[in-house]
Amino acid sequence: MPNGLKQTEKFSPGQTLPLARVLDELPWNNDGLLPAISQQYDTGEVLMMAWMNRESLEETLDAGRVCYWSRSRKQLWRKGELSGQVQLLKELRLDCDGDTILLKVDQTGPACHTGRRNCFYNLVQGDRVVVDSAPIIDPAELYGG
Repeated sequence: MPNGLKQTEKFSPGQTLPLARVLDELPWNNDGLLPAISQQYDTGEVLMMAWMNRESLEETLDAGRVCYWSRSRKQLWRKGELSGQVQLLKELRLDCDGDTILLKVDQTGPACHTGRRNCFYNLVQGDRVVVDSAPIIDPAELYGG
């Protein structure tokens, strides 16, 4: 556990640490990444999980628009840059261990590349996986084909 966040376990509400110090001490994985969960800020709906590196996290904080790290493309991924379905940052939190980022966002339209509102539409029921929601926008409309 990072020293900075370990220290906050005994903090009272309102006590602070410098952000740069905390970011320096986060337990980034071997690829320099942490998992990031996005949640609709006003409903609590969990939208998706992606990865962030320090650069994407800092850009997100600076711009107020969520930016992730694309592991497949090995580059910054500004949510909605192709689809227009952006995530505006309302709040960023770190869990107690500093190994997971929670992004409370205002999501425009679908969060999922399938055109669904969220990425968690595969529901396990007994020995079956059931799709529990339809796309709200055809992915071809989002990505041009």
